[in-house]
Amino acid sequence: MAAIDALAAGDLETANRHSPVPLTRHFSSDRQSLWKMRSAQLAAAPDDACWITGAIVDQVSGQAVGCAGFHGPPDPDGMVEVGYSVDPLFRRSGYARAALELLLARAARDLACRTVRATVSPDNAASRNLVLQYGFEENGSQWDEDDGLETIFEVAAGNHAA
Repeated sequence: MAAIDALAAGDLETANRHSPVPLTRHFSSDRQSLWKMRSAQLAAAPDDACWITGAIVDQVSGQAVGCAGFHGPPDPDGMVEVGYSVDPLFRRSGYARAALELLLARAARDLACRTVRATVSPDNAASRNLVLQYGFEENGSQWDEDDGLETIFEVAAGNHAA
């Protein structure tokens, strides 16, 4: 929680003192609104901690290479939304795929999860192609205050192709 609070305050140095793995500038550069949202979420609902955004860690180097997680626990309809972002220095190395696979597996194990959602900017071809490989289907669009126009993709939990 302390690392997330520090990232919400834009303080990467303090976040790194509280993080079990080294965090890159990617965690603070343009993600402060994400961390502010997660910090407030945890203050209001501490049990959400096991669901929200965390670090994607390279198992060999121990370096954080991005972040991934759910936006929160399943909603009353059983929907969870995934989010992931890989530091540009580490892209095209399979980290987003590995993170998405772990998130999909987590959703498949939880009986409360019925649908997994991913929202993708229309100009993010890499992310769009990734979710399509796992059986996500386009299900509309939405406007996000931070991210702009997003295409909504959904797949039944436990029903994704690899």
